[in-house]
Parts: sequence; C-alpha cells; structure tokens
Amino acid sequence: MKYKIWYLVFSAAVLLPGIIALFMFGLNMSIDFTGGSVFRYQFESDVNTEELAKIYSEKGIEVEAVVPESGTKYSIRTKPVEAQRNDEIKEAVSAVFPNASQLSFETVGPSIGAETTRSAFIALGWAMIGITLYIAFAFRNVPKPYSSFRFGVSAVVSMIHDAFVLIGLFAILGHFFKVEVDGLFITAVLTVLGFSVHDTIVVFDRIRENLGKLPRSMSFEDVANYSLAETLSRSVATSLTVIFTLTALYVLGGETIKMFVLAMLVGIISGTYSSIFTATPVLVLWENAASKKKYK
Repeated sequence: MKYKIWYLVFSAAVLLPGIIALFMFGLNMSIDFTGGSVFRYQFESDVNTEELAKIYSEKGIEVEAVVPESGTKYSIRTKPVEAQRNDEIKEAVSAVFPNASQLSFETVGPSIGAETTRSAFIALGWAMIGITLYIAFAFRNVPKPYSSFRFGVSAVVSMIHDAFVLIGLFAILGHFFKVEVDGLFITAVLTVLGFSVHDTIVVFDRIRENLGKLPRSMSFEDVANYSLAETLSRSVATSLTVIFTLTALYVLGGETIKMFVLAMLVGIISGTYSSIFTATPVLVLWENAASKKKYK
C-alpha cells in the first residue's frame, strides 16, 4: 500500500488514451444500436469495394460502408433493408461476382436500435447502483469507525475503471480497425463488471475479517496491506484460469466471437488489476482522509 498513489497514477495513464479516443472518435456502433442492415459475403479473391457498393446503389440502397474482413470476406453496411429484398440483392451480387457466397444477413430497425442503446445504459446504471447498495449492506457489520458505504463506492470506482478500459479500447479499435460495438460487447462489459466486483469483494471481505482479528494498534492501511498479501496469490490464480481459457478461445474460436472474447480477456485482466491495485488504494485513501478529518 505504500505505492498506492503510483498504482492509481498507472490506472489513470491506462485510461487516458481510451477516454481521449472516446471523446474524439466515439464508438463505432453496430446496427444493434443504430439500426440498418449488414450483408456479409465470402469471395474467391479480393474485390473492388466501389464495384460492390455500386451494385447496391443501382438497387436504390444507400451504402454506409464496405468493410474488408479477414481473408476475402467483406461486410456491406446499408440503411435498413427489408428481409424480402435479400434474395434479389444476392442475385445481383452473384451476377457480377459468380463465386460469391453470402455468409449472413442482418437487419435492425432504427427504433429497435434506439431501444437497445437505452436498455444498455439502464442495465449498466442499475448494475452500479445495485452493487453499491449490496456491498454497503453485506459489509454493514464492519468495525466502526470504518464505513461499509465506502467499501461499496470503492468497489464501484474499480468497476467504472474496468468499464472505461474496455470502452476506451473499443473506441480506439473502432476508429483505427473499424471494430464495431454490438450487443455482445454489452454482454462482455456486464460480465467483466460482475467478475471484477466478485474479485474485489474477496479482498474487501478479508480486510473486514482482519479488522476484527488483528491488533487495534494497526492502521487501516496496514490491515489492508496484510489482507492483500493473503489474497493476492489466489486472486491471480483464479484469474489466470479464466485468461488461459479465453486466450484459447481467441486463438482457436470462430471469427464471430473474436471481439467478444477480446473484450472479455482485456476486461478480466483489468478487473484483476483493479480489484487489487485500484479498489483497495481508493478505500485506503478515503478511510485515511476520513480519520484525519475526524481527529482534527
């Protein structure tokens, strides 16, 4: 804990590029949030994206982007197109590119996209409120003068750190590599937040236990430091088992889940770090400040 300020400085340094990217570029939202249609095709060789877009334009469909994917796969993003027109468009593409095969077709109306966006923010908001209240209640018997509410808020600060690490990373990937944020990304964020809080609660619970067992002459910072030393190896070991599994999924899994697995992988690493090196330093600094204020 004597290096707690440096841990928080490091956390801020990790967050800063992503936050700057988020404000400058925003997130590259998928049709799940904005509405629209996405056609994915596999070709035998590279194709001219302008020629591909022209096929849609001739059918009166407004093309927003033609994005090359891995190998010779391409996705064409357009304004919302009725599902009934998909066969007509497939025939038009096959007429120009005889060996083209459609991999998938998705369409989402604008109103559904807006509802998804609203629901995602509501889910994140309720998760944060619920976790704060739950931890404050679960730690209600923490010895005085320490506050269970501070435990809850510190856990949520750590959780917000992990959320912004992920959101910032995908803002950077969206701008430079055209990676889209979709419904799976929201699932990954919520899963990571749950894992992060779980890890934080393990550390905080040990701090609570040690506050009652260790000599009262020890400061809160010393108790937190001792508790971290006790839980560090098992927190890291637990996270490593998940990281190994996700790494295998990222390397060997299908293309459609690659960004979801990446979000989970980065989030689990961030969550493990933040539960030890963000949540606890925030709690220690807050309790130290409260003690100084009390005894002034």
